Amino acid sequence: MKRTKNKYHIVQRLERAFKLNFYKLYRSPGGVKKVALGFAIGFGLEMVVLATASLIYILFYPIVRLAGGSLPAAIIGNVVGKLTFLPVVLLPFAHALGKLIYPFKIKEGPMNEHSFMELFSGNLGVFKDLLHNGLYTLIGMSIFGVILGIASYFIIYHLYEKQKHRRLEKRRAKIAVLRT
Repeated sequence: MKRTKNKYHIVQRLERAFKLNFYKLYRSPGGVKKVALGFAIGFGLEMVVLATASLIYILFYPIVRLAGGSLPAAIIGNVVGKLTFLPVVLLPFAHALGKLIYPFKIKEGPMNEHSFMELFSGNLGVFKDLLHNGLYTLIGMSIFGVILGIASYFIIYHLYEKQKHRRLEKRRAKIAVLRT
């Protein structure tokens, strides 16, 4: 008998991906504070990925380790941040917020195109051009990353504790049934 593969709608697939990542999060090694901190760092750093052209991933591991967060939880937080599409939605707001915070005029010229091979030849002007042209966005997305990271810390802390109590209650109920 041939098994047919279930076909899910895009909304169902996203919902299943969120559930899977949260189940992985609940089983991450470390205590509740370490897991919540790791998730918050991963989620917050995802907000800066577009503004830095993914260069923040160079610092991802050291930031998580220095802060004392859980790396698996940080990766899960980063994936959840990607699935929410928040970085894309917040880009125009981040640019406006960056202009509000840093009101000085940045010399805007034509964007120079660089090849990937220029990085290997030691041309660090690539980084300067990327960051200089998106400075307002980088400032705004950094602020959004900090705010959303702090908010997600408390949310994950609460959800983790709730899940832990739910598992303890199930275990107690199972032991009570076995004793009778």
